[in-house]
Amino acid sequence: MNDEIIDEVRSIKESLAEEFGFDIRRIFEDIKRSEVQTELEGWHHVQPTAVLSESAFRRVRFARD
Repeated sequence: MNDEIIDEVRSIKESLAEEFGFDIRRIFEDIKRSEVQTELEGWHHVQPTAVLSESAFRRVRFARD
């Protein structure tokens, strides 16, 4: 499958991972720093709810065979 959007997303993901030395902890720390900064700028981050994790969509999407 050749999908330009998927290819671009993967390219961006690879570039960002490379920027942080493929270190998931550094990536996570950067995300948290970004969240703090954007909240200071007035943005609101919506937290996932427990209801979402128990939704029919999740059960179907992540069902085991």
